[in-house]
Amino acid sequence: MKNIKIGIIGAGRIGKVHAESIAYKLPQVKIKTIADINVDEAKLVAKQFNIPKYTIDYKEIINDSEIEAVIICSPTNTHSKIIIDAAKKGKHIFCEKPIDLTIEKISETLKVVEENNVKMMVGFNRRFDPNFLKVKNMVKEGRIGNPNLLKITSRDPEPPCKDYIKVSGGLFLDMAIHDFDMARYIVDSEVTEVFSMGEVLIDEGIRDAGDIDTAVTMLKFENGAIGTIDNSRKAIYGYDQRIEIFGSKGMIYINNNKAENHVYINETGEHSSLPLNFFMDRYTESYFQEMKLFVDALVNNSEILANGNDGLNAVKIALAAKKSLQENRPIKLNSLIN
Repeated sequence: MKNIKIGIIGAGRIGKVHAESIAYKLPQVKIKTIADINVDEAKLVAKQFNIPKYTIDYKEIINDSEIEAVIICSPTNTHSKIIIDAAKKGKHIFCEKPIDLTIEKISETLKVVEENNVKMMVGFNRRFDPNFLKVKNMVKEGRIGNPNLLKITSRDPEPPCKDYIKVSGGLFLDMAIHDFDMARYIVDSEVTEVFSMGEVLIDEGIRDAGDIDTAVTMLKFENGAIGTIDNSRKAIYGYDQRIEIFGSKGMIYINNNKAENHVYINETGEHSSLPLNFFMDRYTESYFQEMKLFVDALVNNSEILANGNDGLNAVKIALAAKKSLQENRPIKLNSLIN
């Protein structure tokens, strides 16, 4: 089997997740270099996962002729530039979401990727969660007939720091974007219209950072289905991740994953464990599976299952939701600048 050398750009939380998957579970891949503007963090991750080189300058990875692919885990505002630099050097690309915060910049970036004939995958890891993948496959098999209604609940246990919110694009682009991608993926139809409502109900500091912490978004799909997504920055009981899809022949739903599944019943009622506490616990397997599929696509020259166009469409929905909130009206996606 062909061995692949890669570089990781970004040694923060998600960079460590991908480094661990590659180092311990994907023997055909070797991480040659990790880059981060915090050189101490890069050094620490390099030592932890036996990565030979670390650097403060991501261009050392881009310019290394031995490195075939890059894993981009840096802040959102750096993604498009790094993607363009990597594509021009012929590197295959895995990039965490979103590609950028504007449709124009994403379109420009994807054009460069296409012109240089490199593969690119966007980090929509929830597609590869075993539970959600089961729902996707059952819908595809026609088990519920024609999809009519989709409900997604996505609530974090704690809000991110205010500095993150200021540069992330806000709730619709840094959090709900996963749910927008899942909606397209599960229903297997494009979103045509979006209406959103949002408020600050948890932390006034989030308002000061220019964002909301609670939202409901309604989606109209090309095939006629209707979706609702509710998001909250804080659920005191843990990481709340549920999906329900209802169709002409039945319904499928997924409840939260828990550390263990006992239910204790006594005179006061039913008692069970809380949901897993955060995305690192809830989606451990999906992070590995998405990286495995990226590597398989490079080794076997197979299809990328969450590509740049998926990244673009999810951002379009997020921007439509943001505009809908600002203007208090439904937004048709074809009215956005392409």
